[in-house]
Amino acid sequence: MDRDAPVTPTLTVLGELVVDLLPVPGADAGPEGTAPHYVARPGGNALNVAVAAGRLGTRVALLARLGTGPMAPALRRHAELSGVDVAGMVAASEPVSLAVVGLGPDGSPDYGFHVLGAADWQWTDEELAAVLPEGTAVLHVGSISSWTPPGCEAIARLAERLAGSGLVSVDPNVRPMLAGGPVGAALGNDRDAVRARLDRLVAVADVVKVSAEDLAWLEPDTHDLDDAAQRWAARGPALVLLTDGGAPLRIARPGRPLLHRSPPPVTVVDTVGAGDSLAAGLFAGLLGAGVTGRGELEGLSDDDLLAVVDDAALVAALNCTRVGADPPTAAELAAAREQRVAGAG
Repeated sequence: MDRDAPVTPTLTVLGELVVDLLPVPGADAGPEGTAPHYVARPGGNALNVAVAAGRLGTRVALLARLGTGPMAPALRRHAELSGVDVAGMVAASEPVSLAVVGLGPDGSPDYGFHVLGAADWQWTDEELAAVLPEGTAVLHVGSISSWTPPGCEAIARLAERLAGSGLVSVDPNVRPMLAGGPVGAALGNDRDAVRARLDRLVAVADVVKVSAEDLAWLEPDTHDLDDAAQRWAARGPALVLLTDGGAPLRIARPGRPLLHRSPPPVTVVDTVGAGDSLAAGLFAGLLGAGVTGRGELEGLSDDDLLAVVDDAALVAALNCTRVGADPPTAAELAAAREQRVAGAG
């Protein structure tokens, strides 16, 4: 091994693994209508982002606590099949998290979670120090593990240590059932605590992806999404992407005009994993453009950034044409991009 050889920049994704139970479209619920049919699929924000990035050919490592249960090997294998480095998966004695998913008429998901005492919330400083890959250029944290104790404290300390040495990305991905109310309280969460934990992460973030749904919970009085995107960019990140379902993306950078970008139209099967696919597409594009630090991100022209965002939006759109979190490969993205350019011509 050549110790002087340059280390390939790595996207490191840190977060939870979740088994998603998705309803089978058109499946009979049985004569009494009380036993809907579900299929178990690997999921969770971190796993979805890592898999999507791996399929796009990005060097990606997944840091996750792999709990017990019959689906645990499938979660690991799902990541491996997409080229994800799973050396950072920590064997844990707690159970794997489970989400039962319902789908609305527009394909939007509704979640019922079974996560009390799960492996994902138990990170320690020692565990993270032992598995953080060399060459981490982007650290992406977010979703439930980033604001649920006790592990969220270790995650925040890691983000603070890495700030300035690479890009730190944060996605709140708020799940109201787990962030407040009786279930949230059982996990150690309430609105004020979750806000404070996310404020701590955003303070050191270079990139933030936040949804209109997140804002509706975090800032109930917010009605102007343009203003919200610019306010969040003023909090410290170099780039804020504000998503709003099928509505235009808002792209905010400190001291620059707000940009809007419409996602490509597709026939939506469901939107499970769409935001995670968007994030992965963004990271793949940034690393592909040689952006591995804040200075390079700030120096990116609007045109170059919009090209990256357009690709990321296309990755998310392609994911929405399939059941569950099933992002495209690099070849599928390239074919869709060519088709889109040909259609525009």
